[in-house]
Amino acid sequence: MLSIVTGVAAGLPLCAAGEDVGSSLYAPGRFDGITDVPGVRVAHVTKVEGTSVRTGATAIFPNADPWNEKVAAASESYNGNGEMTGTHWVDEAGYLETPIVLTDTLDVGRADDGVISWMMQRYPQIGIGDDVPLPVVAECDDQLLNDIRGRYVGAQDVVALLDAARTGQFARGSVGAGTGMRAFGFKAGIGSASRILPKNLGGYTVGVLVNDNTGSSRALLTIDGVHVGRILRTEYLPIYPKRTGALETRGKQGDGSIIVVVATDAPLDHRQLHALSKRVELGMGRVGLTSQIGSGDLFIAFSTAYAYTRDAEYNILAPAARPIEDQDRLNALYGATVEATEHAIYDALLSAKTMSGRGGVTFYGLPVQRVQMLLRAARSLENSGNDSR
Repeated sequence: MLSIVTGVAAGLPLCAAGEDVGSSLYAPGRFDGITDVPGVRVAHVTKVEGTSVRTGATAIFPNADPWNEKVAAASESYNGNGEMTGTHWVDEAGYLETPIVLTDTLDVGRADDGVISWMMQRYPQIGIGDDVPLPVVAECDDQLLNDIRGRYVGAQDVVALLDAARTGQFARGSVGAGTGMRAFGFKAGIGSASRILPKNLGGYTVGVLVNDNTGSSRALLTIDGVHVGRILRTEYLPIYPKRTGALETRGKQGDGSIIVVVATDAPLDHRQLHALSKRVELGMGRVGLTSQIGSGDLFIAFSTAYAYTRDAEYNILAPAARPIEDQDRLNALYGATVEATEHAIYDALLSAKTMSGRGGVTFYGLPVQRVQMLLRAARSLENSGNDSR
């Protein structure tokens, strides 16, 4: 079964349930997702076939035409046992000029091929009188649930995916590149969140999208300060049939990975965006992620408000949109990035559903109502302690 998902569909964010899934300093946007940043577009292609195909791809556009309106960008490799192509040029040039595509590890080349095919169709002078693109494609290993050797994401799938990208709400959890992902021993996948700064700090929006496939210990999972993983350490455990049990802790697959995309409409240059992307690490830490040796933890951040025209001098489109220099606003953007990353990871876990895949391996979805009860109980205990004082 192949499905292209744009906007409203099954798998919408459960993390938008509000206070029951974590507290915040800053308010979420309308969609509580990366598309709250104006102009950002998202789409998924999801492949679920038979008992062994559990994979897909996800596209993120900074705007409708990144080739001609390049946006300031920067990447960060927190732990490098993974791949995000094209980032050498992103960091050399200081901008992003292609859509970002996420997929599984063995389909990176095919996704790259699809991006190039799509761009040559849209920009027929590429490779003739125009420059050539270096697509940004990032991967996570989904071999526990997916027959990854089948390489089911093809170039034409990615062409259709890029054509389907839209603004507005989009599906989360076990969709797109997140179809075969897991984290903390639960089903995971695509998650997203956004935070809006108050008007006195510029009113800017920060949106984060994650593909969470992390291998951290169940006991480390923390939600809003509550050690949920410790409480659920013996429940909802993955099922590994004997014939596939050896896969559980093999190399990179055992340690897992996470890809994080950060978008903002705050005018930030390459240097500032690199600093912003490093704050992702703090959001990961709040959830209990430790970035193991075999983990590919790769991030990219871009600003839709700091763009360049496609000409020889790469002039800034809006010279009035100078990079932010106010320290209070920059610090607020850092804090919003930490929060949005934290909540995007919650969203990936809370939106994903129980899934069985290759060889009968099964990962259970995080029990949402149970988690909400645990958080309410923790808050009630905290409030009663405050009242007694």
